[in-house]
Amino acid sequence: MNLMYMFLMVPSENGGGGLGAFLPLILIILVFYMFFIRPQMRKQKQLRQYREALKKGDKIITIGGIHGKIVEEQEQTFTIEVEGGNRLRIEKSAVSMGGASEQLGDKR
Repeated sequence: MNLMYMFLMVPSENGGGGLGAFLPLILIILVFYMFFIRPQMRKQKQLRQYREALKKGDKIITIGGIHGKIVEEQEQTFTIEVEGGNRLRIEKSAVSMGGASEQLGDKR
């Protein structure tokens, strides 16, 4: 208790406050991590898991807004079938996590 009091509360002779001077900076960094970095990392992890779970026959929406159904899966790409029977090859990273099944319905 004495040591903690000495670092946090008692200013040193040269005008600094010991650890107390860094406390606001540490709190700002902690708040920044908790509200910005951690949620973004969690969202990226969910997106990666979603993309890895996609398989042939799943309906998707790309980040560019193209709706389609996966007809072939390669290592880094999908071949999707869009309206009119056209096929497009897209990168797996171009798939959005937006609710594809609700938006596409059962048209195909």
